[in-house]
Amino acid sequence: MALFDSEFLKQLEYLSLVSRRVFRGSLLAQKRTMQLGGGIEFADHREYTPGDDFRYLDWNLYARHEALMLKRFQEEEDLHVYFLLDCSRSMAFGSPSKFDLARQVTAALAYIALADLDRIAVVAFSSDIVADFPLTRGKARILSLLRFLENLPAQGTQTDLSRVVTGFVHRNQRRGLAIVVSDLFDPAGFDRGLDMLRHRRYEPHVVQLHDRTEADPKLLGDIELFDVETEAARKVTVTERNLRRYKKIFDEYQAAVRKYCRNYGVGCTQTSTEVPFDDLILKMMRTAGAVV
Repeated sequence: MALFDSEFLKQLEYLSLVSRRVFRGSLLAQKRTMQLGGGIEFADHREYTPGDDFRYLDWNLYARHEALMLKRFQEEEDLHVYFLLDCSRSMAFGSPSKFDLARQVTAALAYIALADLDRIAVVAFSSDIVADFPLTRGKARILSLLRFLENLPAQGTQTDLSRVVTGFVHRNQRRGLAIVVSDLFDPAGFDRGLDMLRHRRYEPHVVQLHDRTEADPKLLGDIELFDVETEAARKVTVTERNLRRYKKIFDEYQAAVRKYCRNYGVGCTQTSTEVPFDDLILKMMRTAGAVV
């Protein structure tokens, strides 16, 4: 079955409508910045100087205090949303694979942003940046984005988020929301890359995916383990004690991701691939604090 069929497109439109109507503004709207300009929401006053537009004079203030003051207004600035999508080979694991869910989540969040006239870009990575979908705007671009995601293979070796983010932040681009969609299986650790995004004034949000067998493997006895990223193989004997230790390490790693995000105010979504993408997006909307 195609990853993005006609039913998927219907679900995208439904999620976009829910985001805008039921939740009173999109999932991403609260991240938009405000700038002083020609909007309609009053911001403050400044003194009149010759050449200013008389239409913006506050005549009520002049009538009370005989002071020539100009009204200044706020206007919304469109949001730039960057998706850092993990394409390393570990993402291909599972049924459905983590990579399939990652691409569906990326497509859904991108569609919501495009429907709200925000700008989106996708940066695909493994040990380095491997592909780009350049910054774009407008719902009409969704089909091009889906083709890009559909044709994107899981590739490369180990995830290196720090190296990827180093290349990303040195691009000539406006700051914005940076959504990292990954299993975060990074031998060097996930925190350095996220630190760099924060220090460069991006707003990170983590979507961490795992397969249920990674959380709770049903393995006992003599087996051969194969690393899908390094292609290294190793014969081991798995005991009940080994499994308990593995599960403890896995749970501690998941908790470390949550703790990092909580300590630094980073959005965090952790999920197994058993959760359908549309249910996950609705959960993210609720977690973002939208009001029904």
